Amino acid sequence: MNHPTLDCLGLPCPQPVLRTKEALDQGARTVTVLVDNEASQQNLLRFARSQGHRAETATLDNGRFSITVTAVAGAARQPFDPAGYSCATTESPGLVYVISSDSMGRGSDELGWALLQTYIQTIKDVRPLPARILFYNSGVKLVTAASGALGALVQLQELGVEILVCGTCLDFFQLKSAIQVGHISNMHEIMSAMAEAGRLVSPY
Repeated sequence: MNHPTLDCLGLPCPQPVLRTKEALDQGARTVTVLVDNEASQQNLLRFARSQGHRAETATLDNGRFSITVTAVAGAARQPFDPAGYSCATTESPGLVYVISSDSMGRGSDELGWALLQTYIQTIKDVRPLPARILFYNSGVKLVTAASGALGALVQLQELGVEILVCGTCLDFFQLKSAIQVGHISNMHEIMSAMAEAGRLVSPY
């Protein structure tokens, strides 16, 4: 079957991801997965991105989600670690960090750049971990190779933190080819993440 539907309602993490990977490994080109919690939904989206696949999600009734993953032949794939898809990867699903500038505080831009990198490096050591970190405007510079916070962001992503990066902003600063972590997002997704957040945290 080239397009199976997997009923993963009620299954704990990382079972939806494992079943999806198994179906793709067995030759399915497209897999639709039904889950009933946001953690599983986000895990499936992260899994798809890490494997270079396309993914679309739809919100159903009663807190359910439908995620369709389509395999992309020849796509670059990251190493797969089931432990990275535990439902406990983020401790506060409603916590979202917002990074909208490449400088923290007013005064010296050079000092502000250094402070912001230290701030991001510290996020992984503070509990609860956020569900998402949003980067837009000049904040997108923090996800490039020039950022001293890149290693910390990679660790946060491996811990299950979703990193959304404004595509329009990357285009403006001519940095789209320089992105090293996270996935390119749009205003609708960024606004939705803000609207759904239980708490927004920003260093500004």
